[in-house]
Amino acid sequence: MNWAPVRDEAVSYLCDLLRINTVNPPGNELRACEYLAGVLAREGIETTLLEAAPGRGNLVARLRGNGRAAPLLLMAHVDVVPVESARWKHDPFGAEIRDGYLYGRGALDTKDLVAMELTVMLWLKRNQAPLARDVIFMANADEEAGGQFGAGWMVREHPDLIRAEYALNEGGGFGTTILGKHIYTVQTGEKGTARFTLRAHGKPGHASIPQRESAVLKLARGLEKLGDAAFPMHLTATARNYIEGLAKAFGGHAGTALRGLLDGKNGKRALENLPLDEGMRGTLYAMLHNTATPTKLSAGNKINVIPSVAEAQVDGRLVPGQTAETFLHELRAVLGPEYEIEFHQPTTRGIEADPQSPLYDAILRSMKRHDPAAIVIPDLVVGATDARHVTKLGTKVYGFCPMFDDASEMERVHGDDERIALENVGFGTRVLYEVVSEFSSHT
Repeated sequence: MNWAPVRDEAVSYLCDLLRINTVNPPGNELRACEYLAGVLAREGIETTLLEAAPGRGNLVARLRGNGRAAPLLLMAHVDVVPVESARWKHDPFGAEIRDGYLYGRGALDTKDLVAMELTVMLWLKRNQAPLARDVIFMANADEEAGGQFGAGWMVREHPDLIRAEYALNEGGGFGTTILGKHIYTVQTGEKGTARFTLRAHGKPGHASIPQRESAVLKLARGLEKLGDAAFPMHLTATARNYIEGLAKAFGGHAGTALRGLLDGKNGKRALENLPLDEGMRGTLYAMLHNTATPTKLSAGNKINVIPSVAEAQVDGRLVPGQTAETFLHELRAVLGPEYEIEFHQPTTRGIEADPQSPLYDAILRSMKRHDPAAIVIPDLVVGATDARHVTKLGTKVYGFCPMFDDASEMERVHGDDERIALENVGFGTRVLYEVVSEFSSHT
């Protein structure tokens, strides 16, 4: 195949998608899904358009194979987070191209993946690829707000449309250089969520007479305890694979230091001594521990009144295998009994997929063809994606949106002047096409 026009085609689809404002809330993803449906219909690809609520669109397209193998699902979301337009140098919905970069909200999260997967579907059809399995494409709503109008709704209401053995999703594939080694990750796991309200009670009164046991001061002391907490380490299979993969790649002192993380007794000290930047150490800590991050505070309604209640909203994240109940035990060990801890429902459990699979092998082979020096390792993502919904159908989900070494650009996700290199659109589309066609072919 001549890949230059394929790249240009994928870029054109991404430009069109970026010009459609799908900020969530309110979402309005139906417009983007109608656009995708039009492109797919022109190619004669079987497509279904569904609304979970007015304007909350979800799209499913299917290329049928001969049925010898179970389906593969390509999934990505079309909603995006809000923007502060005044902080952008480029129109967040203008799809401006400057110096080899395409700017717009969603350029990295995840309208880029939508455009790549759309292009893969089109070229599988045009090339009459001999498919042993159905290839399903889902572009869904509401990932940025939990997925209740998107992937979660699809799993509840239309599971047979998206039921698959494997899925490719966001969350991995990004190239980065660490200690001189070129690393690509494949997301094979992600943490769960257990967000909660931390509540302190105290005696109300007039603010002219300070009270050390006021609700506000009690809450402040509790938050300080959370900030200083040393939660127990939980080593999952995915985290072990990630750490061992890095250790093997680095070798020497760095490799030895990384393997020290696998020692449950001395893991904390090993983490502090790693020859990595603070951001990388923070990611490794979050990968190995449940975490509790306060994000919102509330108390009182008058400046001269000591309130009887003070609250903090805390973003709790769970290592796969942990539950809200086990997390509560850890929180009580840190905070003691004097605080109320009220979990927000629903809580979600972390997920893991075995990297020993034909799909993972296809990813590895394709990456090695394009970058022989690449080191590809499984990764546990400390955030959350729509994978947590789809795995309820028994689907093994891998996060893989391949990009060259461009880790600094990932800092723009949810930030100002979000952008993607045009070459990364081409690279990602080509690698995804190769992975999907090889994995799904019966020849």
